[in-house]
Parts: sequence; C-alpha cells; structure tokens
Amino acid sequence: MKKHRHFILYKPYGYLSQFVNNQTKRKNKKLLGELYDFPKGTMAVGRLDQPSEGLLLLTTDGKFSEFIRSRKVEKEYLVQVDGIITEREIIQLQKGVIITTDSGLYQTQTCKVKQIKKPDLPERSKKVRDERHGPTSWISIVITEGKFRQVRKMTAKVGFPTLRLVRVRIGDYQLGNLKVGEVREI
Repeated sequence: MKKHRHFILYKPYGYLSQFVNNQTKRKNKKLLGELYDFPKGTMAVGRLDQPSEGLLLLTTDGKFSEFIRSRKVEKEYLVQVDGIITEREIIQLQKGVIITTDSGLYQTQTCKVKQIKKPDLPERSKKVRDERHGPTSWISIVITEGKFRQVRKMTAKVGFPTLRLVRVRIGDYQLGNLKVGEVREI
C-alpha cells in the first residue's frame, strides 16, 4: 500500500496555492513548487488566495484532504482590518453574514470571532500600509467552512475590509514557529 506524505507550509504573500499556472494572461505567478521539491501527486488542502498568508497543508492523500476541508475541522485566521472594529460588528460576524458566492447569496455559519492585540507576525513582503491612512485593528476568526475569499467578504460586509489575512491553524495543525516560505513534513 502506498504511504502518503503530508506537509505544512507557511505560504508567503503573493504565491498561488497551486503547482501549475493555468492562467493564460499572467504567466509570472509564484507557485508552491518553487518553495520545495514536493513529491508527485502533492495537492494543497484548501487554498489561500494570492494576497493571503499562513498555514497551508499539503498532502498526497485525497481522503485526508477531503476530511480537512470538511466542516468538522476549524480554520483560524488572524485578520487585520481597516478601522477600529467594534463589538457590534464582531457579534454580526459571529452570527453569520450574507456574502456572495458563485452560486448566489450565502449565509455564513456561526463562528468564533474576537478582537485581539496586534499579533507577532513576520513583516509581509509587501507593506500593508502606513498608519497615516487611518487606524487598523486585528481580529481572530475561526470558521469551519471555506467559501472563496470568505473571510475577506465577511469583514467587508460589516464595513471593515481585510488588509492582511494570516491562517494560523487548521484543526490541530498550527503555524507555530514556521518561517515564511518554510515547509515541514509531518
């Protein structure tokens, strides 16, 4: 029986969560295969969009991938938003908001959201912005679903666009002390 392999990666800002660029217009995209020599058949478990950073699981096991993407597994994000978010918006996010998806309007599930102090994260390769453009605040958001750009759409819906998004946990897997771009086999 084939032994599957699993990896954790600190996906840097600006990388696509894929190994092949299937876009015809912009061919100069940064892909995961540039960071590590992954075995044939490795796939990203879920995705982080190009401007998002943080924990990405990779595997050669489709069943593992399916389980991790299920609603049984929590995904935690640290999110820097534009402005000082208040308890009112945090409660709205916790209860779920209506966002748009490819199939129409979607009511997000209830989730865990709390305001946090600025986390100790590595500097992003592209600066977020200067403080002179107004204040920002940070929240932790834990969801069990994963619609396309869901967290960004949720914070925008309550009036606080996402400036920086870093996934720090998927189930029991933590970003921990991984460095940006580092890959570790688990």
